[in-house]
Amino acid sequence: MAKKKKVKRKPAAQEQVSFEEALAELETIVGELEGGELGLTEALERYEAGIAHLKQCHAQLQQASRKIELLSGFDAAGNPVVRPLDDEEDESLEAKKGARSRRRSGVDGGATLF
Repeated sequence: MAKKKKVKRKPAAQEQVSFEEALAELETIVGELEGGELGLTEALERYEAGIAHLKQCHAQLQQASRKIELLSGFDAAGNPVVRPLDDEEDESLEAKKGARSRRRSGVDGGATLF
């Protein structure tokens, strides 16, 4: 009878690691899976761990993108006017296209677009 390899299991409530650490671990897992040296059970466990890291990376990227602010023009004093990225979701594609065209052509002479 073949010996079973014991696999370390991580706790279900995995502690939050940095984006870079999660990405590095995900890359390690992909390498292990592509290497083809893992047994089926261990490969499935590593795959599940990889999915958890992938979800964490995705969530962190979404959170970061919400924090990004878009430059929407300049005020009378020449200071940049910014607005949260989330406001962009409410605009239609045509409105975005028109605003982008105005900014590129300088139609408004540097005035606030929004």
